[in-house]
Amino acid sequence: MRTLHDIPELRARLAEWRGAGLHIALVPTMGNLHEGHVALVEAALARADRVVTTVFVNPLQFGPGEDLDAYPRTLAQDRARLAAAGNHLLFAPSEAAMYPRGRDGHTVVEVPGLSAELCGASRPGHFRGVSTVVAKLFNLVQPDLAVFGQKDYQQLMLIRRMAADLDMAIEILGLPTVREADGLAMSSRNGYLTAAERARAPALYHSLQRLAAAVAAGSEPATAEQDALQALLEAGFEPDYVSVRRREDLARPEAPDRALVVLAAACLGRARLIDNLEFERRGVTRASRQP
Repeated sequence: MRTLHDIPELRARLAEWRGAGLHIALVPTMGNLHEGHVALVEAALARADRVVTTVFVNPLQFGPGEDLDAYPRTLAQDRARLAAAGNHLLFAPSEAAMYPRGRDGHTVVEVPGLSAELCGASRPGHFRGVSTVVAKLFNLVQPDLAVFGQKDYQQLMLIRRMAADLDMAIEILGLPTVREADGLAMSSRNGYLTAAERARAPALYHSLQRLAAAVAAGSEPATAEQDALQALLEAGFEPDYVSVRRREDLARPEAPDRALVVLAAACLGRARLIDNLEFERRGVTRASRQP
């Protein structure tokens, strides 16, 4: 596996692959890789001839007071993990390479609507940073396929919308969340948890399971959301939101909507944890949405 840091070197290697007619996949990450990231790489390897994984802690998606400086940077370990997985190329650019005009002087990409919802409401500018860096990586690599995890559900929806709106001929593949044995979604930020917090952390996923079961059985989403928020408070979390949304566009569900997802964000100590769970509301048919 080769590791590249410069854009001209990356483009030269990609030109060789394209000249050979190879199918290229991209796995964008911020590093500090775990088994969830490895699953993304493995899925890419199963679908493409060559896989490019990127490691870049993107400053544009961190707000004031967030953990940009503290975010774990573990490039040597990431390189070893990717090599063991069979990844072909690691691209780990510097901030200067990605934003030569600085953070405030760079052209940005913003997806309206979705960028202001849920995590976007509590982290202004976050999704503008995400869409900007992903658009740059798509332009640099020009992959046939890009692989993302569904743990960042809103991010996945936003990237799909951006790719469609900008006519990017890239297949966007979302993979199910990889979880620890007790249900906690794997995340680079789990390392912030103390031992006591780690023991409580699975309560986030368990609260989503209870909410999904309640709404699937007929409970009103708003009532189930409040019950989940209360359960998180009692478990020691500082919840940001728990919200039931329509799966297709993250809009608030209407009575006939069947395919739903519940999304949540909550702080536990230093860690801001996010999770989601797709489910279907019983007793609702697609036909019932017709006038």
